[in-house]
Amino acid sequence: MKKVFVGGSRAISRLGRPVLERLDKMIEGKLPILVGDASGADKAVQKYLLSREYDKVEIFCSGSACRNNVGHWSTRHVTTTHDRGFDFYAEKDRAMAREATFGFMIWDGNSIGTLLNVLRLLLQNKQVVLYFATDKKFSELRSYDQWLDLIKELDVNLRAKVEHRATLEDRSTVKPSQASLFQ
Repeated sequence: MKKVFVGGSRAISRLGRPVLERLDKMIEGKLPILVGDASGADKAVQKYLLSREYDKVEIFCSGSACRNNVGHWSTRHVTTTHDRGFDFYAEKDRAMAREATFGFMIWDGNSIGTLLNVLRLLLQNKQVVLYFATDKKFSELRSYDQWLDLIKELDVNLRAKVEHRATLEDRSTVKPSQASLFQ
């Protein structure tokens, strides 16, 4: 069964009409939706799905407690060996990327975590629809090369942070021709 990993930047607390229309299509298609428990885009998506009384939602949380589950949907608690922080919360993102068949990411132009989720999905040959909140535009990414093209356009400091945060797990799935990103 198809499942969509919906996620995005913590800096985004309101969803624009184009995002809501995409979510409506998922609802109409009765697609199971996997969402994280962070504030920002995750919580905004949760609120919208609750307003639509949609029940095919599963909330992923790192550790034993969810930060947000506004619809009281079923939860998946992902075990992690990391203390709180980026790597702790990235564990739930990795789990969602593994389980999903495709992704829908809502990006503020700065979130490193959102870009890494795009990478995780693409490295598993899963398509991602990326919504650029700043430009109010969608892009469909189907390959690692498209992700490279995306990050080439980033500010040099943001790009360095994205490359630094690409985890060993993500590096291990990179093909030899892609290795230059992580050197």
